[in-house]
Amino acid sequence: MIKIGEYNTLEILRDTDPGLYLGDTEENVVLLPHRYKPEHWEIGDMLEVFVYLDYEERPVATTLTPYIFLNEFGYLHCSDVNEYGAYMDWGVQKQLFVPFKEQARPMKVGSWYIVYMYMDEQTNRLVGSSKTNKFVSNDTVSVEKFDEVDILVTHLTEKGANAIVNGKHHGLIYIDDIFEDIRTGDRIKAFVKKVRDDNKIDLVLQAPGYRSIEPNANFILDELKAAGGFLPLHDKSAPEEIKNLLGLSKKSFKKAIGSLYKDKQIVLKEDGIELI
Repeated sequence: MIKIGEYNTLEILRDTDPGLYLGDTEENVVLLPHRYKPEHWEIGDMLEVFVYLDYEERPVATTLTPYIFLNEFGYLHCSDVNEYGAYMDWGVQKQLFVPFKEQARPMKVGSWYIVYMYMDEQTNRLVGSSKTNKFVSNDTVSVEKFDEVDILVTHLTEKGANAIVNGKHHGLIYIDDIFEDIRTGDRIKAFVKKVRDDNKIDLVLQAPGYRSIEPNANFILDELKAAGGFLPLHDKSAPEEIKNLLGLSKKSFKKAIGSLYKDKQIVLKEDGIELI
């Protein structure tokens, strides 16, 4: 079965005027237009292609890399709005349609939005929705404390950075735990700091507790080497100084230099730390 909105590995069956016809083991076929043909190919070769629906809602293959996949979230640019809805650039030739009823707020040309792509059962076509809360839930949480997770930052508030966790759950990085520049649309790794009794997920960008000591220590070693062996920071430095120079909290910094000092890799001085 050829899957719409996903990558498929298909066999090159024949070359025609419109392009290459590709097929699966169940004799389903799809066209790969000439403009997407690889430079070198032979009948019988296997190709990995993305399959979506063209302007006539027929399956078509491409070697372009889409920005979003079926039943997943993406951060997309609105390229057009008409009387039916909005159209998003998602990396392939045909734009992704977001009907007005699926817009969390009216979309504007030139703006960017977090969008979920799904197959509309009534029309059998790929559509998008910016009403992302419909597609995530914390009723049953599949992550635990200390887990490394993939997150998509959805929006920033005074409280912190809201994110979608592993494409399934809501999560939040509190403002006090943000020590680097993050923005809406960023896809990054994070760690589960806590799963609360109400299933709300607290996130951090560095491994919490003792697990963060080693990577932070290695990071500080790299910064020391890049700075010629000395950094003007110590355990009495202001948190703002540490954050501005290293992007770490003072607590994480003190844990890391304590580990380095214990391992006799640095010397603690009144005006900073020095590499041995």
